[in-house]
Amino acid sequence: MLPVINNSILQVEEKTYPSNTFAIDFISNKIIGFVDEKEAIKQAIALILNTERYKFLIYSWNYGAEFEDLIGVHLDIVEDESERLISEALLQDDRIKAVYDFGFERIKDSIIVTFTVDTIFGEIEAETEVSL
Repeated sequence: MLPVINNSILQVEEKTYPSNTFAIDFISNKIIGFVDEKEAIKQAIALILNTERYKFLIYSWNYGAEFEDLIGVHLDIVEDESERLISEALLQDDRIKAVYDFGFERIKDSIIVTFTVDTIFGEIEAETEVSL
């Protein structure tokens, strides 16, 4: 007797889970409650950009940014690469749709990068510092 194969297409339903998470006070390094939606994404952006990719085994290889590779590189290249690295790091989060409007300000041994993040909850203005 031969097995009968059912060729019907399996229906997959995509679920979106709430973004409720712990609120971190980055100044005192304490958890101070909970945040959701836009505030949770702001916090996620800060955590992603302050975590070096591939450095910590606890995180997936898709988590974090690769800013250490920019140390010692010419300033013009740093601007182009930091734009790519920030976009690549943040777009791993499925709540983030786009990253654009990059601005750069050079300060001694670093560059302050400002940008806009388009999320499922609206636009967020963000910035990060890239050390040279």
